Order: sequence, then C-alpha cells, then structure tokens
Amino acid sequence: MIPRIHRQGSKTLGLLNYLYGKGTHEEHIDPHLVASFDGMAPDPGRDPSVTKEDLQHLLDQPLALLEPDQRPDEHVWHCSVRAAPDDPILSDEQWGDIARRVVAATGIDPGDGAGCRWAAVRHADDHIHIIATLVREDGRRPDHHRSGKRAQAECRLIERELGLHQVAPGDGTAAKRTTSAERHKAEREGRQQPARDELRETVRRAVAGATSEEEFFDRLAASGLLIRKRVAPSGDLLGYKVALPDNRNGDKEPVFYAGSTLSPDLSLPRIRKRFTADTPNRDTDASFAEAPNGPATARRRTATAAWQAVLVIDNGEDGQVAAHIAAAGEILDALAKTSAAHTRTELHQAAAVFERATRSHVKAEHGHDRALRQAARDLVYSGPALGRGEDGATTAMAIDMLFFLVTAAAHWHAKKEHAQQAAAARQAAEHLRTAYRAAADVPLSVLYQRGRRLSQPLRHKQAAHLRAAVPELAEQILAEPGWHALAATLADTESAGHDPATLLTEAAGRRELGTADSISDVLVWRLRRMADLPADATTMPDHTPYAAKRSRRAVPPAPSRDNRSSQTR
Repeated sequence: MIPRIHRQGSKTLGLLNYLYGKGTHEEHIDPHLVASFDGMAPDPGRDPSVTKEDLQHLLDQPLALLEPDQRPDEHVWHCSVRAAPDDPILSDEQWGDIARRVVAATGIDPGDGAGCRWAAVRHADDHIHIIATLVREDGRRPDHHRSGKRAQAECRLIERELGLHQVAPGDGTAAKRTTSAERHKAEREGRQQPARDELRETVRRAVAGATSEEEFFDRLAASGLLIRKRVAPSGDLLGYKVALPDNRNGDKEPVFYAGSTLSPDLSLPRIRKRFTADTPNRDTDASFAEAPNGPATARRRTATAAWQAVLVIDNGEDGQVAAHIAAAGEILDALAKTSAAHTRTELHQAAAVFERATRSHVKAEHGHDRALRQAARDLVYSGPALGRGEDGATTAMAIDMLFFLVTAAAHWHAKKEHAQQAAAARQAAEHLRTAYRAAADVPLSVLYQRGRRLSQPLRHKQAAHLRAAVPELAEQILAEPGWHALAATLADTESAGHDPATLLTEAAGRRELGTADSISDVLVWRLRRMADLPADATTMPDHTPYAAKRSRRAVPPAPSRDNRSSQTR
C-alpha cells in the first residue's frame, strides 16, 4: 500500500473537480466519499442535491478564522493511498478506516478534537484520495512535518493487519518518482515512458564508464539531449540540466531537469567523485588496460571483472562494496546498450530495476571499483555485439557472471536490512536469468551436441575428472542435461594444454555452486573463461574419432530449453 503526499495547492474546488470528474481517460468510476473529518460531510458524488462547491465551503471554513493576510497561500493538502495490484478489493468501510488512520498518523487530524477538516474520495477500486485544509479548527496550523514518512509507517502497519502486500520500507535514497501529470503527459503524447524516466536512463548510460566531465557531456550531447550548464562567475561549472528536445511546456519551451532531481547520484558533484577516483596511471596501475578490439573481448573482460567484484562484495569493507554495486549498475547499462536485440529488452529492464540497488546510506569509496568501471567503458567503446558467434556466446558468459554479481548484491543489501535495494537486486536477477536463456541457448546447444558425440572412453574420462574435483556434486551434475556441454568443455580444456581436473577443482571451489539450478552451465562458462577457450564452440576441433565422417551423420538435436531444466543458475 503506497501513500503519496502530493504538492500542496491553493484551490480546493479545483482538486474536488478532478476527484469527482471523469479522469483524464474517463477512468474515474462512481466517485464518492468514504470518510470525512466529522463523518457527515456532504457527498456530491451520490447526493444529487449536493454540489462540489458545498463540500469546498465546508472544508475551507477554518480559513475564516484567520485574517486574509495570515491565511496560507497553499492550504490544500492532498494524499493518495493506493493498494498493490495483487491486493484484494477493499470495501468502502475499510478504505474509510485507512483514511482516518492516515490523517491521524500524519498530524492532519490527530484526534485532539481540533484537527483539520478533510474528506476521502474513492473513484476506483484500488485507491483513495484524501483532501484537507491546512488550518485547524482552532485556527492553528497542523503539525504535519515529515507526513510522507509518517504515512508510510502507518501503511506498513495496515498491510500487516489486513494481510495485504508488504511493501519494502524505503530509506530516502530512491530517485524521485514521476508525477501523475508527467505520466498523463507521456500517455497523451504517445511516449513509452515519462520524460523524467527517459532522461534518467539516458544520463545514467552517459555516466557508465566515463572518465571525465568532458566525456560525460559529449555523451549527453551525442544522445540528442539539450544541455544547460550552471556556471559560477568564476567560470567553475556548478551543475547541469537536461531536456528532451520534443518535451515542451505550455510556452513551447523545453522542460529541463537537474541531474540531482533525476537521481541523487546523478548530481554533478556525485558524478565527479567517480571521475576523480578513476584516473589510473598507465605505467603503474595494473588494472588499466587498453580498449579491447571487439565486443567479445569486452564481454570476457566484463565476466572477469564481475567475478572479482563478487569476491569483494562477499568479503570487502562496506564502502568498497557500495562502490562495486554502483559500478555494477554501470556494467548493466553498458551491456544493455550494446547487446543484440534478442537480449536487449531484458537487459534494459535489469539495468532499470537494479538502479535502485546502486544507492544506499553506505557511502561508496570510489576507486576500488576501477576494474568494473573500465569494463563498462570497454563495453561502450567496443561497439554493439552481434547475437551470434563469439559475440553472442561471450554475452551469455558475461550475463552468467553478472547474475552472480547481482545476486551477491541482493544478499549484501538484505544483510544490511536495505529492503528496497535487496528487492530491486532480486528483480534484476530475474531479468538477467531470462536474458541468459536467450543468449545461451545456441552456444550451449552446440556444446551439448559436441558432448553427445564424444566417444564413450572420453566421456568416462571427463566423468572421472568430475568425480575427483567435486565428489559431493558429481552425481547431480552427471544427471543434468547440461553435462554433455560440460564434458565437451573439459575435453576442450585438455586440448588447450590444461589439466581438466585441476581447473575444474578451481572453478568448482568458487561461489554458490550448491544453489545453482544448472551447475553444468555455471562450470561451462567458468572453465571456458579461465582456460581462455572460445565461448563459441563451433570454432573448436571435434574430439571425436573420425570426426569428419561422423559430422555427416544425423546428430540428435539438443533438447529444448524447457527440457533442459532452465539452464541458468
């Protein structure tokens, strides 16, 4: 249940006209009162003898207790309370009780007999609106300081008492939500999302892997945004605003948003902290590397950097962990921007929801996250990846490791009791799971077929390596459909000059194998990355005797993704 305190206004009748009107898309159905300050307020929705002006006059009567020059300019308090989509439909009596509890908790009508006058209007099944006049019956102003947080706390109690969807409590670090006016404007203009959300995503992608203000602003300009910089008399740059060229106000002027209003971490001072801690010395800093020569190389580096970040999140100091989680958001933005169409939608959604997980009250110590930020930069500058071949296979490899990184972030946030951040990371992990299926299906099918063609002695040899490396998981892995892909990979590592058992022991000794849905998948990508094997196995030699002859025979097709037990974690 989400309470939202709207901006204070000066026109009681104007808000009542909206609440009792048809709505911007005629979505308001049967507007009527469910509660009021005295339980007897006139209802222009169901009483034909009553007008909205009658209700307005009743609510605004306390203003007469004050001299005209003492009356507040904005005396209209407005709060909406919305149930979750999966909540049951509540009765008018239940909504009325919710309204009374909210006005009491926020200080609008605390129950002392002299509170503000208010009314609660319901015009849809899932929410109510509360309108109040910010002058008490005794002529004083109400104590409604921090009314939003007080309303949130009361709604958490209501959820538990009524068995409703439990909303994760916030901590004040979330980005500002779009307003109803912004959402309605987007709908009228046929935009896929409100301008504020589109700008936030665009600015976030411009930050990903950038190393200087000049580069950041060049990326903003290249994305087509209008930029307005705030410069001090000394010439120092103090801040910036951005606008979409086609998002105009009533005067046909662009609507600009400051970076800090898009998200707390997109203010210029916060962005600068990433840059000042992100200037490695080419001669002395081992983490600095030249830009990769293609998307596949960038994705391999991303997988390596993501694995190193998992270890930091598991064992690092809080400030270091916070920096790595923030940089993980940059990786997701960069990967979504440069990946092929069949994975792009889910990767965009993963990046969008993980954005909430990148901020908490733990101060990030930037500089420790240099490898991740360099990987994000590599992804951006290596260009778009194809959906097939080595590009597609290394995309699956990178997503596989990013899943573990995002899951580690969810665990860390949960341990710190960052409820919203943990929930966002878990949601991002599910989008990555879906993207992984799309990316991995073809390369794993190739490996599956190659594994099926291995001679029986060679399969037995790889099974022996498996039992020696992970005796406690060996039988489970051998029973997985993905075992054939792992067997082919073990054969590839041996052909490349590695000891399969040693490499497998190292790969299996790493994180969360016991909780993976498909241990085979995880080990395939770890081994191919550790042994520097091509992710696209079509470039590897066939280990089957008389391979050329056998290649002309019909090979049983790889089982469908549904029958391979969701080849993800």
